[in-house]
Amino acid sequence: MPRLVVVLPVEPLRVGERFTVAEWPLHVTVLPPFLTDAAPGDIIHAIRAAVLGRESLTVVAGEDALFGRRHNIPVTLMLPHDGLTGLHRTLVAALRPFAAEPDERACTGSGFRAHVTHKPPARLHPGAHVTLTQLALVDMLPRAHTSGRTVLATHAFSAPRTVS
Repeated sequence: MPRLVVVLPVEPLRVGERFTVAEWPLHVTVLPPFLTDAAPGDIIHAIRAAVLGRESLTVVAGEDALFGRRHNIPVTLMLPHDGLTGLHRTLVAALRPFAAEPDERACTGSGFRAHVTHKPPARLHPGAHVTLTQLALVDMLPRAHTSGRTVLATHAFSAPRTVS
C-alpha cells in the first residue's frame, strides 16, 4: 500500500527522480504522508483537478524551530501565507476520500505549520523569499527496486498574472 506525500519543492523535481531520506530536496510539505489503496493515477487526477489554474506562490522564510517527536529536527517555518494555507485545505478536501485510514495528523487543518526541513548543508534562512512553482506527489515507501523515495507526478503552477 503506497504511503504518499504532497510537497512543494524549492527547486522543481522530475517524475521518476529518487532520493533517500537524507537526500530529500528542500520542500514545503503541503499534505503530510497518508496511506492509500487508490491507484496513484487516481490521486494524481484528483490533485490536478483540485489545483487547476493555481498560480505559483512566493513565500517568505520565518524563524527556525525544532520539529519531530523529540523536537530534534531543525526546520525553518514559513511566514503565514493565505495561498499556502488555502492550498493545504484544498488538498486535504480533495485527498481525504482516498486515505485508507483517515489520519488527522495528515489532515491538520488549522494546525498546518508550513516549514522547510534543514538538509545540511542546504536550508532556508529567515527572510528568504522562495517562489514555489511546482507541486509533487512522492511515494514515501522504498521499494525493492528503488533506493528511496520516488517522485510519482508533478504539476507546474501557472505563472502569476502581472497587472499593467
